[in-house]
Amino acid sequence: MNLAELHRRDRGRLLATLIRTLGDFDLAEDALQEAFAAAVAQWPAEGPPRNPSAWLLSTARHKAIDQVRRRALLERKAGEIAAGAAPDDEMDEPLDPLRLIFTCCHPALAPDARVALTLRTVCGLTTEEIARAFLVSAPTLAQRLVRAKAKIRDARIPYTVPQPADLPARLEAVLEVVYLVFNEGYSASFGAAVVRSELCGEAIWLGRALLELLPGEGEPRGLLALMLFHDARRATRTSEDGELVLLEDQDRSRWDRARIAEAAQLVEQALRARPPGRYAIQAAIAGLHAQAASAAATDWAQIAALYGILATVDPSPVVELNRAVAVAMADGLERGLALLETIQLPGYHLLPAARADLLRRLGRRAEAAESYRAALALVTNDAERRFLERRLREVAERRA
Repeated sequence: MNLAELHRRDRGRLLATLIRTLGDFDLAEDALQEAFAAAVAQWPAEGPPRNPSAWLLSTARHKAIDQVRRRALLERKAGEIAAGAAPDDEMDEPLDPLRLIFTCCHPALAPDARVALTLRTVCGLTTEEIARAFLVSAPTLAQRLVRAKAKIRDARIPYTVPQPADLPARLEAVLEVVYLVFNEGYSASFGAAVVRSELCGEAIWLGRALLELLPGEGEPRGLLALMLFHDARRATRTSEDGELVLLEDQDRSRWDRARIAEAAQLVEQALRARPPGRYAIQAAIAGLHAQAASAAATDWAQIAALYGILATVDPSPVVELNRAVAVAMADGLERGLALLETIQLPGYHLLPAARADLLRRLGRRAEAAESYRAALALVTNDAERRFLERRLREVAERRA
């Protein structure tokens, strides 16, 4: 495994272990970055160590000690950090990422800061990627991260999974974090790839850990079902040359039927909760897509009805956008298009992209081209951009 792959696979858990040991977000991030820089400089000449993750952890701890000394802090603190674990130990705390998420989602932090901080620290998303997920500017997001870290430090928020009595109150923010991690992996906001498999895998691992921690709660079960339904078709979302493949065009014979079966059982259990939560409802929608024998056999009427229920449980413009598309497929393109025209989602490229697709299907090519151009002005993922450009060329050529 090369260093880049190691970074993608282990960065989050290395950082979580360092934060547990050091008790300081910024110090842990800086030390781990220096450790990876040292690996880039040393490993090509000396060869990788026998245990690369343990080497990085040990090196990061030494870098942290050096930083503490450079900052002229008490020598005692450097000794405490050095004694935090044996120099050659490994990431032997499997719950470290879960502990870190609950720390980041402490009620003392602002709700938007909780999610952003976890995405940054546990999953290594850039400030720009997180800002895209929140539909805010990168400077605004950066300020949230700084304030959140300072709050954790100043309030001495503990690095631990809450006691059982406190878990339900903390759960919603944690579930949102896990789902945003999965979404960024399943449909990357930036870069060349549509899918970032390591983020999908991390989110599903966290989802299973939450379900094990809270077996009586319905929403962890619904969230895990939702992620598994989507992940079952992850391999078919792009072609061999990396181009985006829409759901209706995907090869269903390649979908992971074992994951679909597991998800179907989970969502059935999650829906027994009364009333069902937003993740259970979304999982039911995803299940209708995943279990349909073909795109033509999709039960769009039921999907539209479920989006209507979701709009009452968790109202948002994005939910209304998805409902409008489902209505278009179930009750007619014009009706869905009329619903789209009522939605306001500034900066969100999928709104003009959905409008363009409905106009294309209606044969209104000039208007479709205008909406494709609007979507292209907002899209930040390279594969999505190429897909929209192809669609724009198609409607422009047919119009000509």
